[in-house]
Amino acid sequence: MDEKVRSRRERPAKAALTRAGIVATAVELVRAEGLARVTMRRLAQELDTGAASLYVYVRNTAELHAAVLDELLGAVDLSPVTAPGDWRERLERVLASYADVLFEYPGLAQSALVARPSGEHYLNLVEALLALLDQGGVPKGQAAWGIDILLLFATAQAAEHADADPRASGTEERSSQDWAALADAVRNASSETHPHLAAQGTDLLSGPGEARLAWGFRVVINGVLGTPRPEGAAK
Repeated sequence: MDEKVRSRRERPAKAALTRAGIVATAVELVRAEGLARVTMRRLAQELDTGAASLYVYVRNTAELHAAVLDELLGAVDLSPVTAPGDWRERLERVLASYADVLFEYPGLAQSALVARPSGEHYLNLVEALLALLDQGGVPKGQAAWGIDILLLFATAQAAEHADADPRASGTEERSSQDWAALADAVRNASSETHPHLAAQGTDLLSGPGEARLAWGFRVVINGVLGTPRPEGAAK
């Protein structure tokens, strides 16, 4: 018998492609190499198939990123929903946990600004946020619109640090250089042309990131609680 024929027959059969398997492999690649490396071609290589075969299960890269995001959102801590304590503080803890997931995968945060996840983990997150807003007595209409603003703020904060992904070569150095350039520009602002900036420049850059994030959550939460929707907005 021809050795080549025998080797093909004896080779273990490849596992059948499934959407769940494709997404699971994409998640592994994100964790190992960062989102920028997760292309359809790279994913197909990892699955030992052709890129065209993946489009049967995932329409495009945007849908893949949304599915990966939903999978990673399974790590968000939703336990504060049923924990004791002030509802605002518990809401902040859930939002901070969501932000932590995106900070861990900076490239994914930029994708999350436009991705539209619709899986179980995303729905669980939205349910938890709505439950906490309800516990705080936030009117349902304001809560419904407020979810978008709360998640957008957390996502944008993580996306701002997307260039600092250590899995992408050179990005940490570029991010540090960009921040240093901004700090120098703010601190050296002329009091003649930018009097307010010159007076408050140091404070603009003050405070640890965690404190600024927590303060931002409080601003948005209080705004959602205290700002009625426009009349007729539900129509």
